[in-house]
Amino acid sequence: MRRLLLSALGALPAALRAAPAGLNGRAVRGGRPAAAPDDGLSGTGGTAPAPDRHRPSPGRGRGDTVRAWTELFRVSALFSVPGDALAGAAAVGRSPGRGTALAIGASLCLYEAGMALNDWADREEDAVDRPHRPIPSGRISPSAALGAAGALTAAGLALAARAGRPALAVATGLAATVWAYDLHLKHTKAGPAAMAAARSLDLLLGATATATSYAGTGPGPRAPRPMRLGAVPPTGPDNVARAAGPARSPLAALPAALVLGAHTYGVTAVSRHEAQGGSTAVPLAVLATTTALAAAVLATHQRQRPGEPATPGPAATAPGSSYRPDHPHRPTAPSMLDLGAPQPGTYRPGHHPHRPTAPALTPLLLTAFTGAYLRTAGPPLLHAALNPSPPLTQRAVGGGIRAMIPLQAALAARAGAPGSALAVMALVPLARSLARKVSPT
Repeated sequence: MRRLLLSALGALPAALRAAPAGLNGRAVRGGRPAAAPDDGLSGTGGTAPAPDRHRPSPGRGRGDTVRAWTELFRVSALFSVPGDALAGAAAVGRSPGRGTALAIGASLCLYEAGMALNDWADREEDAVDRPHRPIPSGRISPSAALGAAGALTAAGLALAARAGRPALAVATGLAATVWAYDLHLKHTKAGPAAMAAARSLDLLLGATATATSYAGTGPGPRAPRPMRLGAVPPTGPDNVARAAGPARSPLAALPAALVLGAHTYGVTAVSRHEAQGGSTAVPLAVLATTTALAAAVLATHQRQRPGEPATPGPAATAPGSSYRPDHPHRPTAPSMLDLGAPQPGTYRPGHHPHRPTAPALTPLLLTAFTGAYLRTAGPPLLHAALNPSPPLTQRAVGGGIRAMIPLQAALAARAGAPGSALAVMALVPLARSLARKVSPT
């Protein structure tokens, strides 16, 4: 019995080598695993068969499909999109509202449509330079990528339409620019300019949608609610919606849109060499442009003296007096409501002696966010200029994409919306952690 058992155990390895398929569902031919049969029951055990011949199996296959779509959409770059609408809303002097949310949704859809269309248009080129991409590797079919681009474009335009006709007009121009870039302009000298125009239009979309949504509430801001006796007026960090006077035209966001477009132009110019590398002059020129943009953002900020209000209004009157709606230039007698009320840009000794209000905080945030912009975009560009290899060039492109977030935050802070700037900067750690899993380029 023992001899029979030993002989059986000795013959087991030879039987396993001769078997056409083992427990792991793979056949071994000539020392290399062959494709699994298309029976849907074998399972791959971590080795995915060719997607053009086999459907993904449950469990592991679904995870591979999800990862393929995340790579196609470059989801780690999505966090650079919401800041466009928030910066645009700040540029027109309004806090984010319903129109801003619709603009963010439309921007996300159009951005992802451009990502899918980009890989569909470059599928033959990627088959040579980037065979691991979802389409050339066979994980996503070209027809599926093209269909996703069309569906996302339609969804983006539908969301923009709900924000009003002006927003729909801007979104239509943005969608046309994205499709023109991916299908033709990308490989021409007009490619960087087209991409810069798309990013500028995205910021203008947020400005237009926000201004349109507030236009229905009247020419000026909403009337404040009556305050209780002794209550302290609100001094939140993002008080652009409470500013006196009518909302600015969406054209007021044009300077911010041009700054963001100039940065996008530089990133796109560098990305044209990320597959082969070999360009030293382009990263150096973009590094100089990045420095100039940071200086321009800081130089154009309207610096104010401590205690000076950002806009004329009730806060601009002397302490102890208030405006009367029927006589805007005739102050009334001091009231208990005005006594002890903090003035914009001053400290609040009775409440938070070491916490400045929004106007005093804005220059600090602007300086910090502009420095973060330089820190994110500058070193990768310098490394790519010193060694223009494809990995370092791709790293410079990724740094330029991530640098859009602190640049958007700086633009929002420059417009007097530190709350929106802080909200934009909160996306940085999310983008950084996801970029380790999915490349933004």
